[in-house]
Amino acid sequence: MKDAFGLPQSLLVLGGTSDIALATARRLVARRTRTVWLAGRPSPALESAAAELRLLGADAHTVPFDALDPDAHEAVLGKVFAEGDVDLVLLAFGVLGDQANDEREPAAAVRVAQTNYTGAVSAGLISARALQTQGHGSLVVLSSVAGERARRSNFIYGSSKAGLDAFAQGLGDALHGTGVHVMVVRPGFVRTRMTAGLPRPPLATTPEAVATAVELGLRRRSETVWAPGLLRVAMSVLRHTPRWLFRRLPV
Repeated sequence: MKDAFGLPQSLLVLGGTSDIALATARRLVARRTRTVWLAGRPSPALESAAAELRLLGADAHTVPFDALDPDAHEAVLGKVFAEGDVDLVLLAFGVLGDQANDEREPAAAVRVAQTNYTGAVSAGLISARALQTQGHGSLVVLSSVAGERARRSNFIYGSSKAGLDAFAQGLGDALHGTGVHVMVVRPGFVRTRMTAGLPRPPLATTPEAVATAVELGLRRRSETVWAPGLLRVAMSVLRHTPRWLFRRLPV
């Protein structure tokens, strides 16, 4: 069960090698989280992440999970919840894709959409139902400011995140009053392995800063978290910028 500050004793990470997810897991383990499940494709990186959390004092496990295999999600996640209550599910998997290549190769674009949206819908609904059955818990969904408005430079990724964001908000409304809390996290550009080599825009942040925002959001039982917070104002301006002008902006 969560403590008086809303922090979890048990954590399930969907996307167990995500830099943001692992920064969040480390932060929560430093507080009071004791059991962590890292779900992801089997790899040395996944095992290494679990080993690191064990050194920090967590009882960490790995479980095979593939966002692109929704037919297996029910069984995989069911096994985790069968082990005991899960206080927090962190949905953190996703791919950035390669915009130029994905425009030329529709199959690659579909893979981005299936990973970021379709896989998340499947895993999100299954997790939400399990949390509702146990009567408590939080589902934290890593969205992105890219979903606020499609940009020429990454509209395939951005559109998938827009769908994910809308889905998570609707799911939160559907679960209101059930004891299950859904929180949408909208980071800006985060300096991770996924964004390595890309130009750093203003307000770029780090996995550790996003993890801090997630913890604060859990304590406040927030429904939406921006990381950094200034992005809320910036994206409000961009969202209402006339389209003819938006096309001219270097975004």
